[in-house]
Amino acid sequence: MSKVITSRNDDYSQWYNDLVLKGGLADYSAVRGCMVIKPYGFGLWEKMRDVLDKMFKDTGHVNAYFPLFVPKSLFEAEEKNAEGFAKECAVVTHYRLKNDPNNKGKLIVDPEAKLEEELVVRPTSEAIIWNTYKGWIQSYRDLPILVNQWANVVRWEMRTRLFLRTAEFLWQEGHTAHASKEEAIIETKQMLEVYAQFAEEYMAMPVIKGVKTESERFAGAEDTYCIEALMQDGKALQAGTSHFLGQNFAKAFDVKFADKDNKLDYVWATSWGVSTRLIGGLVMTHSDDDGLVLPPRIAPLQVVIVPIYKGEEQKAAIDARVATIVTALKAKGISVKYDDSDNQRPGWKFAEYEMKGVPVRVALGARDLENGVAEVARRDTKEKQSMPLETLADSIESLLETIQQNLFNRAKAYRDAHITPVDTWDDFVATLETKTGFIAAHWDGTAATEAKIKELTKATIRCIPLDNKQETGTCILTGNPSIQRVLFAKAY
Repeated sequence: MSKVITSRNDDYSQWYNDLVLKGGLADYSAVRGCMVIKPYGFGLWEKMRDVLDKMFKDTGHVNAYFPLFVPKSLFEAEEKNAEGFAKECAVVTHYRLKNDPNNKGKLIVDPEAKLEEELVVRPTSEAIIWNTYKGWIQSYRDLPILVNQWANVVRWEMRTRLFLRTAEFLWQEGHTAHASKEEAIIETKQMLEVYAQFAEEYMAMPVIKGVKTESERFAGAEDTYCIEALMQDGKALQAGTSHFLGQNFAKAFDVKFADKDNKLDYVWATSWGVSTRLIGGLVMTHSDDDGLVLPPRIAPLQVVIVPIYKGEEQKAAIDARVATIVTALKAKGISVKYDDSDNQRPGWKFAEYEMKGVPVRVALGARDLENGVAEVARRDTKEKQSMPLETLADSIESLLETIQQNLFNRAKAYRDAHITPVDTWDDFVATLETKTGFIAAHWDGTAATEAKIKELTKATIRCIPLDNKQETGTCILTGNPSIQRVLFAKAY
């Protein structure tokens, strides 16, 4: 397969697809709208998962697992949630196939194997989990419940893109139960902070923390908090959400608890999640026309060493020196690969690891060995430098941190340069046509105005930033009074 990548400037969508496929992250599958996550892509997800899992456990959460199938009656119990996901549901109606008597070798659904109740393949797990919590909770002593699950979900999307929007995807979903509204809100905001910290410190992806408008909330939530990121094409990406569910699901499933005064009350709830969509966001935040660019802290492979030699004698000397380097790097917790395979030339290997976004590449030849140095190339800037072999592990450790910070700084500078305040409708429309990114504009707070702006421009309110400055103004569309600006953008 050719390694040529479409330029971002020529066709951003094709550029993205090229990177995902040629970078070895994923492939299309035989199932419409679904993807195969290849080992390199799954290695990236594992790094993300492991970091997040520790962050969840450090904040007191534990993992569990709940069924993939949700009885339709349970799914219907919380009306807003059911209505919000109804159009995306895959439904199981039968449990057996049988041979087709009219077409040998073919199978048909056995009409006698119809389920007594249809099963929804989970698009989200609130229904099955809150039905379970009813049996777990009787008293305030049973609270809080701080549970997370790593799972797959199915949302029957009509238009799909690898990682960004697929019919089946991997994610984590936290579902917590609390004795008070205040405690649940604290939990909701805490998990938003966890997501923001992960995005910025590990993915090197700057995010804006905010709250969604009523029309953009999770179905069944009282409030939805989010982190919003900006991709290199100027479109926004919702990178994570944390929902304050109030008592909606507790009332739907009759989950009550006796408080310290022995009075019964409904439990307060939260849910929160991020998915493999983060991989798509990572690709679009940092990568370039030569391939993936991955932040060192979550790169599946942080360092690759490529030998350059003639003859077995040179190869043996390089092997011996590399062995000590690999040991030193691994002792620092750095993932490293020594690619001494003889089926490809060094130049091909350089291009391959550049395509895969490996943060640091080391080339070591016989002359380098004599001079006590190695050529070290960093993926983010393409810069090369000679580093002494004696201190190579320490130098690479420091370089990885430099790359991590540089990627964040670069992405933040881009994001900050693409937040444009506007005050009039004409300026709003003109900015959408001429400049990508977030637009900070006044909105009168009504769903009707929000919907009309979306209808006219396809731009949506991405969030109301949590650190928003309160300022009087007038709505860009209606001229009605407004107390703050909100962030609009076109989005994935």
